[in-house]
Amino acid sequence: MLTGRESLVRLIGKRRRSLSNRRHNLLSVPTPNSLNLEVNDSGNDPSPTSPDDSSKFSDDLSISRKKKKRRLTQTTLLQWSGSKQSDDSPFIHTQQQQQKSILERSDSICCNLDYDDGSCSLSSEEVSKTVALDEANGDETIHTFIVGRKFSDVQDLETGAKICLLRHPENIKDRNAIKVLYADSEVSGMLGYLPKEVSQCLSPLIDEYDLKFEGTITSVPKNSSEAVPIKVVCHQMITDGWKESGVPGEDFKLLWEKVLQAVEHQMQFPPKTTRYQLNFNVLVQEVLRSCSHLFTAGEIAFLKSFSSLSEDSQRLFIRLYTRKGPWFRLSNISYREVSDPLQALKDLTVMGFMTSVEDANDLSYQNMMEITELLNVTELRDILSMNKVNSRSSRKRDLINSLCSYYNDGTRMNIGTMILERTGLCAKISSTAESLMWRVERLFFLNGEQDLSSFVLLDLGIIKYPTYKCIDSEQIFSDRTRLLAYEEAIEVAQLMDEYLDNEDSGTVLKCIMIAETRIASSSSESALFNCFTAPWVYSKMVLLGVSFLENQKRYNQAVHLLRRLLSCFNCDGRRGYWTVRLSTDLEHMGRPNESLSVAEQGLLDPWVRAGSRIALQRRILRLAKPPRRWKTPTFLNLVDNKIPEVTIQGRSLNCEVGMKNRFYGEDGEQCGVEQLALQYYNGEGWQGMHTESSIWLTIFGLLMWDILFSDVPGVFQTQFQTAPLDLDTESFYLTRKEAIESLLENVANGMAEEILIISYETHRGTACRGVAWERFSLEELRAAVACVGGKCVASLCRYLAQDYRSWCSGMPDLLLWRFKANGYEGEAKLVEVKSEKDRLSEQQRAWLLLLMDSGFSVEICKVRPACV
Repeated sequence: MLTGRESLVRLIGKRRRSLSNRRHNLLSVPTPNSLNLEVNDSGNDPSPTSPDDSSKFSDDLSISRKKKKRRLTQTTLLQWSGSKQSDDSPFIHTQQQQQKSILERSDSICCNLDYDDGSCSLSSEEVSKTVALDEANGDETIHTFIVGRKFSDVQDLETGAKICLLRHPENIKDRNAIKVLYADSEVSGMLGYLPKEVSQCLSPLIDEYDLKFEGTITSVPKNSSEAVPIKVVCHQMITDGWKESGVPGEDFKLLWEKVLQAVEHQMQFPPKTTRYQLNFNVLVQEVLRSCSHLFTAGEIAFLKSFSSLSEDSQRLFIRLYTRKGPWFRLSNISYREVSDPLQALKDLTVMGFMTSVEDANDLSYQNMMEITELLNVTELRDILSMNKVNSRSSRKRDLINSLCSYYNDGTRMNIGTMILERTGLCAKISSTAESLMWRVERLFFLNGEQDLSSFVLLDLGIIKYPTYKCIDSEQIFSDRTRLLAYEEAIEVAQLMDEYLDNEDSGTVLKCIMIAETRIASSSSESALFNCFTAPWVYSKMVLLGVSFLENQKRYNQAVHLLRRLLSCFNCDGRRGYWTVRLSTDLEHMGRPNESLSVAEQGLLDPWVRAGSRIALQRRILRLAKPPRRWKTPTFLNLVDNKIPEVTIQGRSLNCEVGMKNRFYGEDGEQCGVEQLALQYYNGEGWQGMHTESSIWLTIFGLLMWDILFSDVPGVFQTQFQTAPLDLDTESFYLTRKEAIESLLENVANGMAEEILIISYETHRGTACRGVAWERFSLEELRAAVACVGGKCVASLCRYLAQDYRSWCSGMPDLLLWRFKANGYEGEAKLVEVKSEKDRLSEQQRAWLLLLMDSGFSVEICKVRPACV
């Protein structure tokens, strides 16, 4: 894959479906051809390309976009304890109360009902929207619901039946669970549970003040599995605190206010609302609350109108929005919670959220090409045969191409009618709705890898997020202009990615030219929010363009792009890689003197670090020979430090170039070079594992946990981060220097193992960047820390804290340790394993040299095939 392609794909995230209408506008913008690239008006590269070059474009670049399963890492705003909402928000009190329970999330009956199956649906006329306080008799009255009816022992209910509430702390899934039972002692059976949002606030009151609740069923829904409206009354307490004065205390009043707010909010989103529907509505509301300055009045009105849609319309839109599309056959739309898809579609079309087509007159060529994807092979063959078009292929793609090639002005009506006769009514998300919803998601998640599907894991209790505070400092997007520029940059990046997939080199070059001209306006944003600017997105496209041009051996243009990057981004951790590529490409062009000068200047750049710095040093040593340079570089001894090596032999299974070497291990089983090296070291009394950087990032995360999630303004912008935004910047260390150095002093003095144990047991299973809970046990982590030693661990953590981005990869393959006879003292060794023809990368060499200087025992283990 081209260098920078994977990073760009992650930045783009889910591809937008409405770019087809803007494709021409984006690519037709006049662009100065500073690269001297020959691109014609249609965006094609007229330069002749041989068949060999074409295959190289396809094979060597690995141009196909790899499909990666999306990580599911979100939950609802109602369940977030780190909200940035104001104190008068209707959610803030319940969110603070829920903080602990969120981190102990699990899929209990009472809090994780499968709302998607419609079991908790409730018609609008049955929703009572009253929260009352009966002051006449001193009783507290609340209106709520019984949920989880499909787990009930009783199916038949009567309006007016007396009920009572019973705490159920033994529920291993939810310690706050509250059962709803019949009050009549002669009638037994559980009717269900109170909604989670209510029980979380009410259970502490019942436990602390011994509250007694009784009530009645206010109405009975038609379906026995639906939520049941109830009214419950809290009689005055009989605890010691009230016996004397008969007046509730201030603590009770505060807790009761939280209960009333939870009930009031529940009435806004009653149990009839499906889980994904609730998440979507709250997502839109939160973005409108915090980022209203980024939308026009018309856009705000459009987004707010979504909540006025019918339940079926909301559910249908969300369902289709999260699917691939772009077009959907109404005949194939079937969701249990959507009772009338046709009416829902009509409502969505009227409100502008969807567009539909059922008449061939409305079927454009672009729409026809997209709708043909909905046809199956049999339907395509049928249409082709009726139009007397022969196609011997049985592949759907070939049949679609044959049909589209036959389409013209004369056949448009005929073919369009045939297609719609088979598909029936077709619909898709409107470009306006798609564009605005994409913006809402991007503003909410602040990345392209998370979307609505990310709510699932937390709802199921599979993932937990760390506890931290969001302290406002400044807006990421200060005005609408900056946001629109960022959005357009993402759009151009998506077009470039799509044309790389299509192997359309001419349009790829056009995208590179657009990006190259637009990075000139790079602003001096803070490093914290720099990645949310248009110039930063364009810089990633230009870097991908450099790799694209280098692959085609167009080094002159690649050098121009690299110089542009270096001139526009003066304070950027990527400058090291750019400088190495610039020096290398100049040498490819036969300009060694200039290549040497670039490398020498690069070493004076404070942003050139880690492996890039070693690479430049090694280039200078190779190029700085007389008569170019007569003076020996001062870093000669650093680069030539002798790293200990050991060579072992193994029975090779394959030695093919470009393939990972496989060997037969000592037990006769097939293994890689790392496993073979582990077997060798086991024979010398070492224990160990193949860890690379993972174990050290895990140790860093556990030791630095409290510092990572400390209260620093601006570094936590969303409620589901696994690390502060500034972790990859130098400000992370500078902002927290005093706390970091204090912690590392304790680590160096022998407290590393104690801190590690406490952090591991306290935060086990909580998501944190770099921490691999599933890979390492506490015993293995303790052994690593104990045998490496406190001073070495502190030194390594300091380097990561100072420059996490540069040092988070490239560490040695193996971590080995062995204890001495006393059982608590030991020694450790880090080993980089290489096959016979493999060599160290500059990043790996930089790590080995750094570890040697820090006091680590390191070694290179070379594995070569045994002589037959």
